[in-house]
Amino acid sequence: MQIRFDGQTILVAGAARGIGRAIAEAFARDGGTVFAADLLADDVRHYAEAFNQAPASSGQGHIEALALDVTDRTSLSACVAGIVRQQGRIDCLVYVAGGVRGQSPKPMEEVAAEDFAAIVDANLTGAFLTAQSVVPVMKQAGKGRIVVIASRAGLAPSLTGIQSYAAAKHAQVGLVKQLAQELGPFGITVNAVAPGFMATSPDYVRQWNSYSEETRANFTKTIAVRRMGQPDDIADATLFLASDHASFITGQTLPVTGSPL
Repeated sequence: MQIRFDGQTILVAGAARGIGRAIAEAFARDGGTVFAADLLADDVRHYAEAFNQAPASSGQGHIEALALDVTDRTSLSACVAGIVRQQGRIDCLVYVAGGVRGQSPKPMEEVAAEDFAAIVDANLTGAFLTAQSVVPVMKQAGKGRIVVIASRAGLAPSLTGIQSYAAAKHAQVGLVKQLAQELGPFGITVNAVAPGFMATSPDYVRQWNSYSEETRANFTKTIAVRRMGQPDDIADATLFLASDHASFITGQTLPVTGSPL
């Protein structure tokens, strides 16, 4: 099964590092024109320039860096309008933004309301607003793909121990189901990928380092395939759900954890 995105325009929201970067580069390697957007736009520009300047393999696409705040409607409108002016289309949205926003676990009675809201805004509200911003373009085309990068924490208690993160990731799974039902008649599929734990950003490196040496040494023994996941594992699943091979799949959450869950 060959998956290609030649002639397609992909917006990756939350593309600065880790899983988001791997997804952006994977789409571009397979021929897509990728708009890699993040608040950390300089980080995106750094790897996008390196990718675009490297000797291109046959059929390789292109990555363009954009600044984007997924919780700000004005920022989203400007981002989407700029892509449509340039490309005339947005075929796929991948929503990767979110995370724990630098927070650490606390007993629930010590969690400030604004801290709870910050994680919900980045993970859930941002996913809704970003999808909302691209849907009119996809409806006009009569086709589109939306893939939300959720988490195993959307299917089970979170290893982070952060209440709002687990709540927001569970809510992403519900949002995917509801949007899939609404948007299916317009040729738009909506799915999620749920990664297991990966130390791919400063927050998750800190989480990993908080574990004891024994826990770290034995972590892979808790994973059925006996290895840690890598960003490319998530990119592979995302590209499948974004492809025409997945045209009859919608409203689903695909765990990519190396284990039955």
